[in-house]
Amino acid sequence: MEDYKNKKYQERPEFPKRAVITGGMPYGNKTLHFGHIGGVFVFADVYARFLRDRIGKDNVIFVSGTDCYGSPIAESYRKLVEAGEFDGTIRDFVERNHLKQKKTLEDYDISTNLFAASGLGRAAEIHNEVSENVIKKLYENGHLSKITTRQFFDEKAGVFLNGRQVVGKCPVEGCCSEKGYADECDLGHQYMPENLIDPKSTLTGDTPVMKDVVNWYFNLTEFNDLLKEYVDRIKKQKNVRPLVVKTIDEFLKPPVIYIKKDFLEKYESVKGQMPEHEYLEEPKKPSFTIVFNKLHDCDEACRVLTDAGIRYRTGKTLVPFRLTGNIEWGVPAPVLEGEKDLTVWVWPESLWAPISFTEAYLEQTGKDREDWKKFWCSKDSQVYQFIGQDNIYFYGIAEMAMAIASQGKDGLKSDPDDGELQLPILMANNHILFLDKKASSSGAVKPPMADELLDYYTAEQLRMHYLGLGLGQRSVSFQPKPLNPDAKPDEADPVLKDGFLLSNVFNRIIRTCFYTVQKHYEGMMPVGEVDTDILETARKAVLDYERFMYRFEFHQATYVLDTYIRKASKYMVKNLGDADKKEDDELRRKTLVNVFHMIRTAAVLLHPMAPRGSEMILEYLQLDESFWSWDRIFDTMADFTGGEDHKLKFLEPRVDFFKRHPSQFAQAEEE
Repeated sequence: MEDYKNKKYQERPEFPKRAVITGGMPYGNKTLHFGHIGGVFVFADVYARFLRDRIGKDNVIFVSGTDCYGSPIAESYRKLVEAGEFDGTIRDFVERNHLKQKKTLEDYDISTNLFAASGLGRAAEIHNEVSENVIKKLYENGHLSKITTRQFFDEKAGVFLNGRQVVGKCPVEGCCSEKGYADECDLGHQYMPENLIDPKSTLTGDTPVMKDVVNWYFNLTEFNDLLKEYVDRIKKQKNVRPLVVKTIDEFLKPPVIYIKKDFLEKYESVKGQMPEHEYLEEPKKPSFTIVFNKLHDCDEACRVLTDAGIRYRTGKTLVPFRLTGNIEWGVPAPVLEGEKDLTVWVWPESLWAPISFTEAYLEQTGKDREDWKKFWCSKDSQVYQFIGQDNIYFYGIAEMAMAIASQGKDGLKSDPDDGELQLPILMANNHILFLDKKASSSGAVKPPMADELLDYYTAEQLRMHYLGLGLGQRSVSFQPKPLNPDAKPDEADPVLKDGFLLSNVFNRIIRTCFYTVQKHYEGMMPVGEVDTDILETARKAVLDYERFMYRFEFHQATYVLDTYIRKASKYMVKNLGDADKKEDDELRRKTLVNVFHMIRTAAVLLHPMAPRGSEMILEYLQLDESFWSWDRIFDTMADFTGGEDHKLKFLEPRVDFFKRHPSQFAQAEEE
């Protein structure tokens, strides 16, 4: 009881009236691997399901989709066609992968309201409209610049190279990526193309030359100060992870160049040719630093250093954010100032794709497309974007700056007007590793495919495991025993640990109560007053869980459930055991009243995490859907049954609410 005098229990978190949940968009060049599911989609789905119970399902829209455009897709398609492994158009290729991705999400109980595709069907038509409107508005508001840059050109192939058709080493200081592409590396660092180290064409293997091209860029560098204000604000928010704050803040530094001290003498000979800068000596480092006030000055210095044969690396800083390109497979860009035949670069259009998908979903359900503003532009609403660590630059910097730009001349507003785009909240996880290494479809360590894992585990076992990993705190390794060549035959599978809470402990609680009711009360669940200490234990679990969900501390929420379910088990075993020994029907009845309240509380808290088993509980309780509503979170069974004993659905012997995978039974028999 004393716990509820504490401030943390008196001040419950506030949730919006309406919400949009987005899951990071997977590229349309492949099926989903374990990282898509275990690093992003499970968390997005759990939060969407939680909010549907918390604020009402009609007030929540969960959208995602296949990212249909971009050079990774074009390059994958080209290679497969050349190898004779695919026969069809690039649209056919994307559609095939989109349908496979959609099927995998369904198999994992990912409950998107719409899983669309940016280049397919009606969603693509709407996405093209939205893309044109966004770019035109940014242009009209003076936030775009037409910039001539040098682009890689393969003289042997006779074509400009886009994105992943160029591979080199990332030039950003401290980055170890060997997968630097045209203007970004696989860890999300941005740089100008001419700074890429040792570039090679993937088409011919030759070193490409640079030729001038004209594209439209968003003036991201002008938003440095406003983004600093944004960072200062989100530092104080309990539902923004430090990972997000730290990653964004790293890019808001002045432009710098790092030069090895071996080149100090050469630097001294050319420093007069460079724009004004500050020289910083760092005694304990093998390099020295030169700092510039403007990005343009830093770029000019890079050219001087390159011409002098001086090796260098650039620091993390804001660079103009490219909006267009000349890749044929892409969203058509609007014609501005006579610049024709451009397409929208994949990253910016993927940032506003969730708006397109929200409109597509509303239209699909017979509602007004303009109602998207009620979800994205209302003070009563909130958008939650679930992403991986590598994408924070795009969602946390580029997207936020464009959103700030849309708020009008005043820039970043602490309280935007209704009708203005509200800034989303980012939920970014750290990397989910595979057998202690970072896995990538384009790297040496290949990730297991998501559908492959369902040959060994149920979706709920995997969902519970991913939630319990603590990816909000650190990068964690996924160690499935069937796929681990170093696993010892007699050691437990770490993936099953969290699932055992449900398949063993919670199953036993539910079945024992049902079988007891069937044996002693003709299938009628006893209803009565729940003991005060049972009510208070449930209340504490609910409020702890709610607080952790608000902060996206999913592993803590699973710990709350673990503790609560084990308490319920201990209470049930002792009291039903005593009732049977003493043949005390009054104690048996009171115990069932209390334990069914604990089952009800645990089921509601589990509903977002393990929906299949939780909904099976409701089916056998034979109660209505208001069972899930947090408007009734503290209600007892008596409140649902009108105070009368209640008929339950008959439970056959050995029926599980939370199931194990068939392979686990076979394995147990072998052992």
